Amino acid sequence: MEEPEEDLARLSAFAYLTAPEHADYLAIMRLFTASLMADLSAQQVVEGLAGRGVNLSLDTAVNRLEKLKGWGNLLPSSHTVRVKSIEEYQRARSRYQLSPLGERVQRQADEVLSSADTAREISRELLGLINVGLANLADRVAAPGGIDGTTARETVATVFAQFWAFRDSVRDFYAFLGQVLARYDLDTGEYAGFKDLLLDYIESITEEIVLLAPRIERHLDRLWPHLPALIATLRADGLAGAAAGAGVVIQAGRGQEAADWAGLRAWFADVDGRRSEVTQLRDATLRALQSLLANAKRLVRSTGRGTSRRRELLRLAAWLDAADEDSAADIFSSAFGSHGARHLGIAPEPEAVVPATTSWWPVASVEVPVALRERGVRAARGRAAGLPDRSAQQRALVEAAAAEQQRRAAAAAELLSAGDDLGAVWLSAPAIQLVLELTARALGAGDPALGGAVTVLDDLELRCELISKPRSILTLRSVTGDFTIEDLGIVIGRVETPGD
Repeated sequence: MEEPEEDLARLSAFAYLTAPEHADYLAIMRLFTASLMADLSAQQVVEGLAGRGVNLSLDTAVNRLEKLKGWGNLLPSSHTVRVKSIEEYQRARSRYQLSPLGERVQRQADEVLSSADTAREISRELLGLINVGLANLADRVAAPGGIDGTTARETVATVFAQFWAFRDSVRDFYAFLGQVLARYDLDTGEYAGFKDLLLDYIESITEEIVLLAPRIERHLDRLWPHLPALIATLRADGLAGAAAGAGVVIQAGRGQEAADWAGLRAWFADVDGRRSEVTQLRDATLRALQSLLANAKRLVRSTGRGTSRRRELLRLAAWLDAADEDSAADIFSSAFGSHGARHLGIAPEPEAVVPATTSWWPVASVEVPVALRERGVRAARGRAAGLPDRSAQQRALVEAAAAEQQRRAAAAAELLSAGDDLGAVWLSAPAIQLVLELTARALGAGDPALGGAVTVLDDLELRCELISKPRSILTLRSVTGDFTIEDLGIVIGRVETPGD
C-alpha cells in the first residue's frame, strides 16, 4: 500500500543520523533528550556541549539547530524570555524544544547504537505469563457482570507488554542467527557453539511455543466475541478517549485498538489464509538447521581428502603460462614433486645377513629411524603419557542424569495435573514418553481385564493402572504426535505413602 506524502515527509526526521556532521547532531539531540521538556537557546546548547567535550561555535550551533528544526526534530520554543540587557536577549532570542517525532527518533537511534551485535536471549518465560493472563481475561469477560475497567486495563496492559517483549526478543534472536549461519567461514569452534545453540536452546524454545500456542489460540477464540465490549471498556476511562472530545489526537495504549488484538491473534494462529508467526518460526528453525548442515558439509570437505584445490591450480596455471620453457619445467617439478630418479634398486630380503666386510657402496640401503638419523639416539623423546583425567566426563554424565530426572519429574507433574482426562490436554514430549513407558510396564505386569495391569515408579511417586473399557478409544495428543489406545483407560495418580 502506497503511503501518503505527508507520512513519507516524516522520514526526514532521520536525516541527521546520516548527515556528514552526524556526530554534532547526535550530541545536540542527546542534550535535548537528557531532560524532560527541555527548552534551550543556542548559547545554552554551546555551553552544554562544551561540558560534554564537544566544542561548537555559536554560529555553527545555530546552523545545526536550524537544520534540525527544518527536518522536524526540533520546534521553535514559545517560552517567554525576560532579559535585562541586549546581550542577554542576543543569547536567548532563539530557543528550541524537542518535537514528539524528534524525541522518538532519537530514542530509537540510541537503542540501536547501544545494542550489542550479539544474540538476544528469548524471554520464553513470558509466553507462559501471556497464556495465564489471556485465560484469566477470557474467564472474567465471560462471567456474569463482565469485567471492571481497572482490572481490564491492568490485565490487557500486562499481556501486551509481555507479548511485545517476547515478540521483539524472538525477532532479534532469529535475525542474529540468520546473520551468523549465512557465513561460510565458521571455524570448528564456532560451528560447535552454534550447533549446541540450535540443537539445545532453539529446540526447547520451539517446544515451549508449540506447547502453549494452541492454548493461547483457544483463549483468544473465547475472548473474541467479547472484544468490542472490552475495547469500549478500556477506552472509556483512557486518556485517548478523553482527549478525543477535546480535539487532541493521542495514541491509545496497546490493546485498546482492534488492530492490536488482530496482530496478537495472527502471531499464534493462521487467520484469513495468512501463515502465523508460530508457523514461520518453525520454518525459520528448519532453515537454520539446513544452514548448519551446509556448514557441517563444508567443514568435512575442508578437513578430508576431497579438499578443492581449484584456486591453487588456477594460480599455478597462470605462473606456467607466464614462464618460459625451462622455468615452466622447474615450476612444474617443484609443484608436483616430479624430480628425476636419483637411485634405482631392489629392496633387500628381511632375513638376508650382510657381512661386516661388505662395502656400503654395493649393498642395499638400510632404513634408519628418524630419532637415530636426526639426534643420534634411539630413545623416544618426551615422557610417558599419564592416565587421562575423566572427571569432566563424569561430571557431565552426572549433570545429564540429573537433568533427565528433572525432566521426568516435570513430566510426572504434568500428567498429575491433567487428572483423569488425559485426552483433553496437549502433552509435552517428556510427558507422552512417560505415558508410553508406564503403559508398556503396566501391560507387562498383568491383564487389564483382571485388574492387575498396575505399575509404580517409586522415584517419581507415580502410579499407573490400565482399566478395561470395551469399545472406547483414547487419543493422547502431544507435540511429537498422537497416541491412540482402544478398549483401555489410563488412570494415573500419586503413590500413597503411609504418612499421607
